[in-house]
Amino acid sequence: MKISKKDINAVRRSVMKRLTKNVGKSQPVTGNKKDLIVRKVLITRPNHRLGNLLIITPLICEVHSLFPDSKIDLFVKGNIAPSIFKNYTYIDRIIQLPKKPFSNLFQYLKGWALLKTRKYDLVINSATGSSSGRLSTLFARSQHKVFGDFNEALNVKYSDYRHLAKNSIYNLRDYLSKLGFDEITTTIPDLYLNLDQSEISAGKDKLKNLVQNSKDTICLFTNATGEKCYSQEWWEEFYDKLKKNFSEYNIIELLPVENISKLNFTIPHFYSRDIREMSGFLKNVTLFIAADNGVMHLASATGIPTIGLFSVSAEEEYAPYNAKSCSVNTNHTDTDKMMQLIHMILEKR
Repeated sequence: MKISKKDINAVRRSVMKRLTKNVGKSQPVTGNKKDLIVRKVLITRPNHRLGNLLIITPLICEVHSLFPDSKIDLFVKGNIAPSIFKNYTYIDRIIQLPKKPFSNLFQYLKGWALLKTRKYDLVINSATGSSSGRLSTLFARSQHKVFGDFNEALNVKYSDYRHLAKNSIYNLRDYLSKLGFDEITTTIPDLYLNLDQSEISAGKDKLKNLVQNSKDTICLFTNATGEKCYSQEWWEEFYDKLKKNFSEYNIIELLPVENISKLNFTIPHFYSRDIREMSGFLKNVTLFIAADNGVMHLASATGIPTIGLFSVSAEEEYAPYNAKSCSVNTNHTDTDKMMQLIHMILEKR
């Protein structure tokens, strides 16, 4: 029987989780808030995927809000983090592990070694269940470490605790309360891609050149990975109903990096490989609709209303997150009900 790369990765993750499941659990919270003067923070998220990196933006904003004089280092994977965090002036250093460690072993080892070159006042693992996140938190030099354990008491207390953009913030707040800080009850920050005005203006020009009118625009993204991807038939039916119900809107498609379309390029479409160019473009649309994927989170991080379509992945963990966005489980919601939801969202904007 042929063993696939997916099978190998599944085994590797399972083994690493078993090996690291107790890392940090035996370390109680020690000290008090007088001992914690935060000037240097490390946030670890050794993952290369767009959505997983965008999901840490609320935590970064939370840390900056709590400790405005601090500088933040990131421990990530892949090459897209500098683009995502371009305008975060309080991010000092981004340590980037290679996407393929065994093909770039020296760079991989160098990344881990860099964790030891600075002493941090606070280290936060932003991903519950991440073996490399727990190990990097253990490896970093700091007295104060938030390892990111799943906290059942917090899960009971907060209905949205499982969301991966919020989980690490609840864990951080809990850690600080145990040091003697007052309980933090403010609203958790949204996903946030810090676009500048020139990027937004350039996106507005690109959208205007595409649609050639002043109508509001609904944007679709028809691609996703694996089982999360909806069929061409599904998207064609959805688009037909969308066109009938919202004829007063432009309906366009944002294309994925593979430059493919489940609508066979039959409607106006925009293509870019540049994350920030895509984001500036999306900032100017009225509504974005996509299956669960990184571009869905990218749209949500620009602050626009975003509908995430879910059929196999967990909504409570990955739903698009800002005050104007929502998720839809298409196993239980037909396209007619989705048209009603879209009407409601557009009326509220």
